[in-house]
Amino acid sequence: MIGLVNFSLLAVLTMFAVAAAAALCWMSLRITILVIEPATARRVPCSTELADGRRRLARSRPIAPPRNREGGE
Repeated sequence: MIGLVNFSLLAVLTMFAVAAAAALCWMSLRITILVIEPATARRVPCSTELADGRRRLARSRPIAPPRNREGGE
């Protein structure tokens, strides 16, 4: 009789431990998703400093007329 009580107690405690582990796993997964989400939610515009600098540089230097490759000029 005592062996049956011990076995049933072991079974109940095991089920309780499985339920607690599943709950902790679920909560940690939800917290991880909440922490990671802001990294993908905000869209930061890409920097255009290099593009603007190249554009200004191209405007400051006029394009020279093409040279005659034959040298007949």
